[in-house]
Amino acid sequence: MKNSKNPQKNRKKIAVILFFTTALLFVVFISRFSYIMVKGQINGENLSKKVNELYTRSSVLKAKRGTIYDIGGKPVALDATSYSLVAVLTDKWSKDKEHPNHVVDKEKTAEVLSQNINMSKEEILERLNTPNVDQVEFGNAGKNLSYEIKSNIDKNKLTGLVFDETTTRFYPNGTFASHLVGLAQVDKNTETGEIKNDILDGIMGTEQAYNNILKGTDGKIEYKKDSFGYSLPNSKPKEVKPKDGKDVYLTLDNRMQVFMESTLTEVNEKYAPKNMTAILMNPKTGAIMAASQRPSFNAETLEDLSFWQNLLVEDTFEPGSTMKVLTLAAALNEGKFNPNATFMSGVKKVEGGEIRDHNKVGWGQISYLEGLERSSNVAFVNLMEQMGEGTWKNYMDAFGIGKSTNSGLPNESTGSNPYEWPLEKANTAFGQGVTVTAFQMMQAYSAIANNGKMMKPYFVDKTVDPKTGKQTITKPTVVGEPITPETAQKELDYLQNVVYSENGTGQAYQIDGYKIAAKTGTAEIVNPDTKKYYTGDNNYIFSVVGMAPADDPELVLYVTMKQPQKYDGTVTGGRMVADVFNPIMKRALQYQDLSNQPDDSDSNKVEMSKVTGITKEEALKTLEDKKLNVTIIGNGDTIVQQLPLPESTILAGQKVVLLTNGAMTMPNMTGWSKNDVLKVSEITGQKFKIDGDGFVTTQSLPENANMEGVPEINVTLAPPR
Repeated sequence: MKNSKNPQKNRKKIAVILFFTTALLFVVFISRFSYIMVKGQINGENLSKKVNELYTRSSVLKAKRGTIYDIGGKPVALDATSYSLVAVLTDKWSKDKEHPNHVVDKEKTAEVLSQNINMSKEEILERLNTPNVDQVEFGNAGKNLSYEIKSNIDKNKLTGLVFDETTTRFYPNGTFASHLVGLAQVDKNTETGEIKNDILDGIMGTEQAYNNILKGTDGKIEYKKDSFGYSLPNSKPKEVKPKDGKDVYLTLDNRMQVFMESTLTEVNEKYAPKNMTAILMNPKTGAIMAASQRPSFNAETLEDLSFWQNLLVEDTFEPGSTMKVLTLAAALNEGKFNPNATFMSGVKKVEGGEIRDHNKVGWGQISYLEGLERSSNVAFVNLMEQMGEGTWKNYMDAFGIGKSTNSGLPNESTGSNPYEWPLEKANTAFGQGVTVTAFQMMQAYSAIANNGKMMKPYFVDKTVDPKTGKQTITKPTVVGEPITPETAQKELDYLQNVVYSENGTGQAYQIDGYKIAAKTGTAEIVNPDTKKYYTGDNNYIFSVVGMAPADDPELVLYVTMKQPQKYDGTVTGGRMVADVFNPIMKRALQYQDLSNQPDDSDSNKVEMSKVTGITKEEALKTLEDKKLNVTIIGNGDTIVQQLPLPESTILAGQKVVLLTNGAMTMPNMTGWSKNDVLKVSEITGQKFKIDGDGFVTTQSLPENANMEGVPEINVTLAPPR
């Protein structure tokens, strides 16, 4: 009670407490401040770094993705910037009447746009008059526009038009070894289509396999700015320059690839197989000259992109009688093939079952050479037994059966080589019960066509640094020598009997003027549900491997066709496959002849200049003194392909076709020769149906119309009057 009556004494106590509390807080503050000053961090975070982040701005300097070329230097896949057109219809985003941000003059806007995109004025006006919407797009006609088209529209100073810029990958050939070349795309939301980032990444084929080489490394630039966005005094930007991706040159020959695509499309429509493959290879090196499959897709428009599997390396199948090429090679190498010795064809019993010839009853007592010609299963099981089951297994291993070729393509399969039970072993001698990939078979066949040396298949010729010009060239690789040169030569002689003897199963593969060594195949297919082989005349994989010229092959062509759906029994499987094999092999042999012949003509010769990679104006200026007939296809601003090829010798007045990076537009072909029309087909990948002979009189697609998405263009030729 006494203390409570002494307020002065209480105030002194409170003052002392406050003094010491303040002193303590001051000490804590000074200690904390000193700690921060010395350590430069708070709560484990670096303050200098935080300040630097607060005032540092940075921008990414994007690296250019490398270009993919064919063997002749024609671009197959290249970077491009495209634009998508949007028209703003609402005035709520306009600041004032003097500076409108929406479409004001719809009539003029429709008129200008109709001259630059593939839509009529009436269609555009209908879009521009859409009620109760803020903005409209123009479908596919308003997407993937080139810079030149954008510039042409911008020149008219129309209000309310917005161009969204997108980094894209341009595939000027359309359907062109699409699963082998592959795709590179930006990362998009699959549901909304919204772009997550605009970095191109390979998602298939060469684009994926060589993604790290193609994509390069992005750079960046850093600079200091205050909170108002002004540059800080005495601050200099720090720049790390981007490193562009390297260019990749494929081994594909553009002429053969385009011709192969055209042939496969035609045969696919004719017979509608479940799938089909074709590979053309140089057996001396292993270089893939052309390769494709059906189903395929247009890499530029993504039309028909529903089947992602690369059948050349990912699909495994039982090869059937084309496997007998390897069985024969092994028997020859072991000295077990006597062409004049005989055996009883038809049926052979083995432990666990029996082997039958394809006609079920055989041909009686025949020679082993006739057994080869007729593709007798019994003959090849006998040969396997004569050389020994273990020996045959060793040869299959030596030929790479059941092993990856290590092509570098994504998801390559190894196949399988089960070899335990007697019946299982016997089946492998004629290509059943063992699974392979098309690349594996090509690798094995190269040993027969290349004097016993087995070459690894490869599809990239070289990579090139575009800045330094430094090249990394792919060297042909010998991956084994399973047979001797003498064996290889003997087999080539015997395989000609398959094509030219009266009993040969390969008579359909004769090509006038050339000798072909070939082996046919008709492989049964396992039903995945029942685990038994399908029945029915069309439930097979029909195939052929052919080597030419037969005495010293420069080409190996392997074709497979699985379960043709348009099959009425009147055409054999061999005849259907010949519709693919014969035209492709004949065209390839003709090109080989042309490349081996000297050009004796010296009248009016000019050398074709390289004009790809430059503007249209520069290209025309480069060619104006050469007296050439130049046609430019497309409304882009840069030349991306040319025919004839650079440095080729041509005649003055010859037709030159140049393709730009814009939409492919139809030229006026009136008066053109058939060869000139085919140049357009080759350079664009567009299918043309040509009727008649002489020179062009009519064309189904009008001049300047967009060729993209047109299934077929009809052209009529007639002799000159």
